[in-house]
Amino acid sequence: MYCIILCGGSGTRLWPLSRKNFPKQFLKLYSEYSLLQETFLRMKEVVLEKNIYFVTNEENYYNVFNQIKEIYPEFSQSQIIKEPKSLNTMPAIMLASKYLQEKIGISEMAPIIMVPADHYIGNKEAYVSVAKKALSQIGNNVGTIGIKPTMAHTGLGYIKKGEKMGDYFKVDSFKEKPDKKTAQEFFTSGDYLWNGGMYLFTVKTFSEEIKKHAPEMDVLFCEKYDVFLENFEKLPPLAIDVVISEKSDRMITVEGDFDWSDIGSFDVLAEIVQRKIDENPRHVYVDSHNSFALSANDDRLIAISGIDDVIVIESNDSILVQKMGESNDGVKKVVEYLKKNKRKELEHNIMGYRPWGEYEVLVDDDNHKVKKIIVYPGAKLSLQSHKRRAEHWIVVKGTAKVVNGENLLTLHENESTYISAHSKHQLSNPGETNLEIIEVQTGDYFEEDDIYRYEDVYGRPQEIK
Repeated sequence: MYCIILCGGSGTRLWPLSRKNFPKQFLKLYSEYSLLQETFLRMKEVVLEKNIYFVTNEENYYNVFNQIKEIYPEFSQSQIIKEPKSLNTMPAIMLASKYLQEKIGISEMAPIIMVPADHYIGNKEAYVSVAKKALSQIGNNVGTIGIKPTMAHTGLGYIKKGEKMGDYFKVDSFKEKPDKKTAQEFFTSGDYLWNGGMYLFTVKTFSEEIKKHAPEMDVLFCEKYDVFLENFEKLPPLAIDVVISEKSDRMITVEGDFDWSDIGSFDVLAEIVQRKIDENPRHVYVDSHNSFALSANDDRLIAISGIDDVIVIESNDSILVQKMGESNDGVKKVVEYLKKNKRKELEHNIMGYRPWGEYEVLVDDDNHKVKKIIVYPGAKLSLQSHKRRAEHWIVVKGTAKVVNGENLLTLHENESTYISAHSKHQLSNPGETNLEIIEVQTGDYFEEDDIYRYEDVYGRPQEIK
């Protein structure tokens, strides 16, 4: 049995926390683990860790690798499948299926479960039981895990249950997101389940359904993996629901009741967080009711006083304040405004994530910039130089191995070095714990495109565009 986790999304429904360079699935929203890590920890109870594979894009490749490596040291980069372009769920699943069969060598009859990386599941034991049951009974069908509704939800698609066949139902039909009246009818009838976007199949069945319902896509799917990958961007950006689910007569659904949410808004996140016993002691509510505060920095104090029904979200460079119960439309309007006015805060923030670690911008002024840089154990930055800035490196934690021009240095805590403009330099961490340094840049230009790489273990381009 195998698992495919889709984690290439870059939505902004949780702005300002979620950004293009660090989307929702990588955020730690309700526990010590990110949504991606929570998904992996949940799925390893269903299939073996080595049989869990991830589909993501170039931008998020090392976000996936670093986060999974953190909780599963044996994690291999061969378990990450890189999409040349994000094209919705159908092309992503096609890519993963070909990779598993041709590059990993799995049997075409091996059961596969595909899940999104950014969902909340409160009752892990119940979910694991349902997922195992579904995998064991998939046969030559295409399966879904349908979620038992807890309310008349207008923001989700629905699955209408057909004939009961033991532990699963034949799928009668799929329904698009309904209006309020129709959603209430669905909920009251008991005949419908929420569609959580979790699918089960074998490569054999999946291939047969592509051939039957999408012959134009099947032409490329029949090619060898390398040819398929080379021509991947020619595929239409369609969801599996449109291509197969809504057309196939082999659809089944297993009903699950395990406290599920797609965390599509801060209203939903507030419900999840406030159900937990341990409230954040750094968030203070004085004469304030039905309010919710969340900070990207757990050590930062947020106090709400004298107002009700408010949501306050604080990231490193932005603050969102909005009315409780209207977070979905509210964030959407803010994002549209930021996009229209080309505000950089929409896509990027002062946190940066790289293959070697991460950084945070502490000061950004006209003639200097200050960063806190974290380098993971055994990792190294590229050998590089800058034309328009010099850098001062001060080690605050760990040991640094430094190339500075012709000099090779080893720096310990409270030691530093100065790197002049045009000088070749490189920073690496030879230790077993994170290396932390403060970098002070001086000059007249500090953007990332003032980097020329001479060597890079991650294969990144020499000149940054």
